[in-house]
Amino acid sequence: MDDCPRCQGSLETLTLGEVSTVTCPHCEYADIPVNHDGTAPEAESWQDAFNRFYRR
Repeated sequence: MDDCPRCQGSLETLTLGEVSTVTCPHCEYADIPVNHDGTAPEAESWQDAFNRFYRR
């Protein structure tokens, strides 16, 4: 198996059903693709957060 791109430790493959990913047990690197966008979400007030929680 390949070495971790972050810490050069050994990688492990984790599988659940038909889905699998590669992870490093040493530095917790996970080969999971993500999209990062540089804009921060607008801050939510505590009142809005509570209202959203109670609506569910």
